[in-house]
Amino acid sequence: MKHHPYQRYKRQNLPEVSISETDGIRALHLATETIQSAMDLYQPERLVLSYSQVMMAWLLFCDDAHHITHIGLGGGSMVRWLDHFFPNMKQIAIDINPQVVAIAQTMFELPPESEQFQIVIADGAEFIQVFRQSTDIILSDAFDGEQIIDDLVEEDFFVSCRQALSPRGIFVINLWSGDVRYRRFVERIENAFDGQVIEIPATTHGNVAVMALNRQPENLLEKTLKQRAKHLTAQTQTDFMSIFHQARPDMIKRRYL
Repeated sequence: MKHHPYQRYKRQNLPEVSISETDGIRALHLATETIQSAMDLYQPERLVLSYSQVMMAWLLFCDDAHHITHIGLGGGSMVRWLDHFFPNMKQIAIDINPQVVAIAQTMFELPPESEQFQIVIADGAEFIQVFRQSTDIILSDAFDGEQIIDDLVEEDFFVSCRQALSPRGIFVINLWSGDVRYRRFVERIENAFDGQVIEIPATTHGNVAVMALNRQPENLLEKTLKQRAKHLTAQTQTDFMSIFHQARPDMIKRRYL
């Protein structure tokens, strides 16, 4: 594993990592039975969990991303998917837990580290401050086994993420709608991104991909988004038409058009 000058982590209070396998699906757990990440052993590139699919909704709004930052690695499902279908994109994954990284590398078929893909063991809320308008997409998916990590839902963190994004960049975070603080978290994101936020619910388990845009995207006509969804479905074997409908074009119209 490469060493980064900003690389550091806190050893205390990190949840124990375990894995399970059922019907050809390998899952990663953090101190509970809750599945944090999953991989199809026969199609490792497939996005098994519905929340990880809607996290890719940013592709409907951005077709020229070159650099992706992941906050929270888990089993690396989004890393694998992007590496398989968009191999020219550069990716960096940040995770505070070295055990998560080790298991992801040995049990979840991550691509090897290279110029295209780097892993950094660090506090994501701190490390994101290294970037200044230099990453196109930030995907934040960091839970401690029971709930989302507090530092990654503070308004200061969302402001840092916006500062890290390129001018047309997009931030996406996985939240759970059943959390009593959910609406508070969304309001913080709206404050940091001037209200340019779209909530996209997953089809199961109450997860919501909350997507924030650094600036108003181009080509937001429903016809254009639907054509993009059809193209991505054919390209990635992922149901982007369902993601398109989950993104609620009517709400996008009210907000942007």
